[in-house]
Amino acid sequence: MQVKYHSKPKALLLLEDGKVFEGKAAGKIGTTTGEICFNTGMSGYQEIFTDPSYYGQIVVMTNSHIGNYGIQNEEVESDGIKISSMVCKKFNEGFSRKRANKSLEDYFTEGGIVSISDVDTRALVRYIRDKGSMNAVISSEILDVNALKDILAKVPNMEGLELSSKVATTKTYECGTTNSPLRVALLDFGVKKNIVRCLVDRGCFVKVFPMKTSLNDLLDFKPDGFMMSNGPGDPSVMTDEIKLIQSIIATEIPVFGICLGHQLISLSQGIATYKMHNGHRGINHPVKNLLTGKCEITSQNHGFTIKAEDIKNIPNVEITHVNLNDNTVEGIRLKDKKVFSVQYHPEANPGPYDSRYLFDDFVNMMQEVKKVSKTLKVV
Repeated sequence: MQVKYHSKPKALLLLEDGKVFEGKAAGKIGTTTGEICFNTGMSGYQEIFTDPSYYGQIVVMTNSHIGNYGIQNEEVESDGIKISSMVCKKFNEGFSRKRANKSLEDYFTEGGIVSISDVDTRALVRYIRDKGSMNAVISSEILDVNALKDILAKVPNMEGLELSSKVATTKTYECGTTNSPLRVALLDFGVKKNIVRCLVDRGCFVKVFPMKTSLNDLLDFKPDGFMMSNGPGDPSVMTDEIKLIQSIIATEIPVFGICLGHQLISLSQGIATYKMHNGHRGINHPVKNLLTGKCEITSQNHGFTIKAEDIKNIPNVEITHVNLNDNTVEGIRLKDKKVFSVQYHPEANPGPYDSRYLFDDFVNMMQEVKKVSKTLKVV
């Protein structure tokens, strides 16, 4: 068990509408900005902090103690911390887990993450739940509210912001065994590592491509299926990627989309997206599968979603999943293509695992298409 406690300087959190919360510095001393949101999960803070979909966001952790089990080098979803900042009630500078490699304090300091603790997170979450998501600034070096307002005024709104290019790979890379029976081309918009792991665990050879890859380069890989990954930002401004996905769907090769990938698939079919009041972020969101009638507990992280009313006017698109809290669309499929997508995260780590069957569905879909293709060749 490692325990070390230091006297921390004062820090301020200023919201876009002028509301101020006081607390203490955590991590690096400095100033940071981003869109503020909250996550209701009670575990998995390291996976949250390294999720590329959180790029540009200040995450309020609703669990009362953060950092208590430290940092383990393998429990990451990307190559580093992706959040802009973190807000919590109690920040543990020490840690009690033997497998941990370091404290969260050291992790944030080394990663240059400015954060704030000792905030009344219950009051903060209730406030932004009512007022909606908005930009914010956190500082442990500038305690002049007027000066912080000047900084905050220059922060762009998340709506209309393309962020995938900030976190997606710029080079192709491969995962799995080259002689695997199924080959998946994954288009990276900010992919979580566990999406790749879930595919590899099911016998897929995965090649991860940059988001600007051409259709010809993708097809040169001879994929049995395409995966459209998660990622940050406003999907509606990603016009080149939307056109690319239209071309990918036209190939008749199976396609599976997750989160941002789901939104881009929807946009490619004429379904609009919109910014939510607060979004969904946590590991206990109830979703109903309309195809099976079963319900599942899901992990979610998104501030945009698709318009259900648009789907009514598109006969080849069917809603497959709905959120039981607010009835928003959580999944769709194309009736005339081997294409489906979900808004939530079936690869969730540390869980829940209720939705892992979607990877099995994708694998089965690829196997069916491949079997039919072989039969046609023989004939």
